[in-house]
Amino acid sequence: MDIATQTLPRWKIFFILLLPLLIVGVCLHPSVARAATLGVVQPVTDCADLADVDLSAIGGPGSKVMSVREVVKGDVFCEVKGLLKPTVNFTVLLPINSWTQRYLQVGCGGLCGRVLLQLDGAAGCTPLNNSGFVIAATDMGHAAGEANFGNNPQKRRDFAFRSVHLTAVATKKLISAYYGRGPTYNYFSGCSDGGREALGEAQRYPTDFNGIIAGAPVTVFQTHKALDHGWNAMSNTDASGNAIITARQLPMIHKAVLAQCDAQDGQKDGLISDPQNCHFDPSVLSCADLSADNIAGQDCLSEMQISTLRKIYGGPRDAVTGQRLTVGGPLPGSELAWAGLFVPKKTGDLNYSQSVALSTLKYLNFEKNPPVSYSLKDLKFTQQTLVELTRLHPLYDASNPDLRSFYAAGGKLILWHGWADPSISPLNTLAYHQALAQTMGTVTRDKFERLYMLPGVYHCSTGEGPSLVDFLTPMLGWVEQGKVPDGVVSYQATVEQKNKIASKPLQGDMKLDYIAEDAPSRPVFPYPDYAVYRGKGDDRQATSYERKRLAVVPASYPWLGDNLFKPYQFMN
Repeated sequence: MDIATQTLPRWKIFFILLLPLLIVGVCLHPSVARAATLGVVQPVTDCADLADVDLSAIGGPGSKVMSVREVVKGDVFCEVKGLLKPTVNFTVLLPINSWTQRYLQVGCGGLCGRVLLQLDGAAGCTPLNNSGFVIAATDMGHAAGEANFGNNPQKRRDFAFRSVHLTAVATKKLISAYYGRGPTYNYFSGCSDGGREALGEAQRYPTDFNGIIAGAPVTVFQTHKALDHGWNAMSNTDASGNAIITARQLPMIHKAVLAQCDAQDGQKDGLISDPQNCHFDPSVLSCADLSADNIAGQDCLSEMQISTLRKIYGGPRDAVTGQRLTVGGPLPGSELAWAGLFVPKKTGDLNYSQSVALSTLKYLNFEKNPPVSYSLKDLKFTQQTLVELTRLHPLYDASNPDLRSFYAAGGKLILWHGWADPSISPLNTLAYHQALAQTMGTVTRDKFERLYMLPGVYHCSTGEGPSLVDFLTPMLGWVEQGKVPDGVVSYQATVEQKNKIASKPLQGDMKLDYIAEDAPSRPVFPYPDYAVYRGKGDDRQATSYERKRLAVVPASYPWLGDNLFKPYQFMN
């Protein structure tokens, strides 16, 4: 001990000696992932010079940089907007003073049609919040108001896969031109259709990205858009075209579900940890079993409403055989999120499921589009319809479980899904996770893939459960440091954050949702493990939970389209 140290108070000496151990302890904690410490690389040319980068070899003659400018979006970026022929638009943000050699491409949800530089599943990721990534996204090759873009075969291809891949190639060329070198690590993250895009990259272009994060992925685009949404919309419509179940009944239904299944994990907290094993019986809400004073739709449900509930939970079925036409329907616990999706918020509303099903059925799902007069009443829930839909399965879907090339390239994959997602049944992601093991072997799958299921979380964000979670940091640690992801901590979004979901900035501001200082938290473990309350301590804090394995893990998810989750040749 030197003379300077001898003059320090005892408590300061103790703290100095203990500090390295504290740091090591934090870094080795299983819930903490580390990214590599990469040096900041400065541009070697002016932002304006990127206007001269030639993209014609990537997208074809006429592909070019459309505009270049310096922008301030929290930090200072060189913003490049480009066109890849014929109609693929993309935007790239290149940090001027803070690039840490990483590239992140962001997926786009729905049917896309606009460039959205937004990201779910990365709340509080420090390297991202510090503007260390080059960030890019594409509009998928068409405009948002272009509902009939599927009439154009090229635009179908651009939407299916081409726009995402070529945006990655073009962005890497711009990175090399601007910084004098390419990225050290490449990442892709998307949710919903962005999850489909993510898996499509791993399957079609296994060397584009080192790490891929796919949230609530539309693995089987064809059946999901047409049959899932079509079934839910039609099941909740009576012969006069009116909604059978309305938004006012959803809290009552949800309360009954919780009464039956909430306590199955040992804790009554308004969340269901394993909804696939919650076998809710809607008949408990029957007006016939309640007092005559109850009015159907307020305190109880009519037999027609109960039948509709059974149809929604059960998912699309063949009209003759009763066999499943998709992997499954929304799971118990998701009821509060049905409003506006396939249950109208108010009488007369055209809900989302009606709109998206009709749009894709008319312009995307079939090899030859049906007549302009086609309506959802023309949709037949039969095995023959499934056969017709699967003709374009090799074009749109991202359900190929053969990721041997991605694995051989060192790629890493994180899947995640909210258990209370009403839009895309979580069973789809579970089925794909299972298909990976069946195709590549469980040991191999577990070397490069992890699946996280979030209790009470809706489609990609918000919900009754903690929905603020960072999967990007564990991915960085896995790719860059070889640290295999384990438990992560999820945090409850504030009411203000939930209200602002729909009004997030559209361009460039990747500062993610803050995590409130007193936000309730809960760990999330790789499936099939989950977090259970220890029985003591603050149940709002992650430290009060421990790891447990699900008692029942389904061996399979049988349906008439099982073969869609087997290896196949892509359509280009």
